[in-house]
Amino acid sequence: MDNLQRIAVLIDADNTQIGKIEFVIREISTRGRIVVKRAYGNWQKDTLKNWEYELKRLAIKAEQQFDYVSGKNATDMALVIDTIDLLHSGIYDAFVIVASDSDYTPLAIKLHESGVYVMGVGEKKTAEAFRNACDEFILLENLGKPAREEVNKKKVALAKEENSRNRDMEAIHKLLEIAYDTYQDDDGFVNVSSAGTYIKRTKPDFDLRTFGYLKLPELLADFPERYEIKRYRGKGTVTIIAYKCKQS
Repeated sequence: MDNLQRIAVLIDADNTQIGKIEFVIREISTRGRIVVKRAYGNWQKDTLKNWEYELKRLAIKAEQQFDYVSGKNATDMALVIDTIDLLHSGIYDAFVIVASDSDYTPLAIKLHESGVYVMGVGEKKTAEAFRNACDEFILLENLGKPAREEVNKKKVALAKEENSRNRDMEAIHKLLEIAYDTYQDDDGFVNVSSAGTYIKRTKPDFDLRTFGYLKLPELLADFPERYEIKRYRGKGTVTIIAYKCKQS
């Protein structure tokens, strides 16, 4: 979704990489207008001492949360309370939870049930439950370097992990087949955009960069034995790309 008007971004500094924050803001900004940017943490901790400069530079509001009990993290509770307050204001159409902590799963579910668009941003280690509770989940590992350079490096890394790549890719092929069976037109083709939307709804953490691609047509083109691709003109100067699953 790229037409959101009021996005609230809430960052758990205890569960986020400071070096990725600028890239997170850039990524979310491609979806729409960010109107709230808050980061939560006990800023007296040595582990968070380097955050001050980035928070000021990126105009992110720092929310102080003291640790009332030693060994217990109160940051997540403060973030949850503020998020629910913002939700009840009724003026935000999307919430972004930046954390790799599965404890935010109930919050994501509550937001989703309220009808707003929910995005999560975290590391690969983030529990599947939190990922699937969101409408969209962005991996921090996919952010931070020029897109083409990043995907090229990923292709090299993926080549070294062929078994894992094949297993994950087969899951994507299966979803592409389901989209084909569900959305094909009278000519037996499916709009790539429709298929991508379906996959994202089914698998919120789906990101083409994870597989070494920038666009879904690139992935389809790499499997000519599976897919036939068609391009045709839409309205104005728009080019529609569609695909057909070949019979095995």
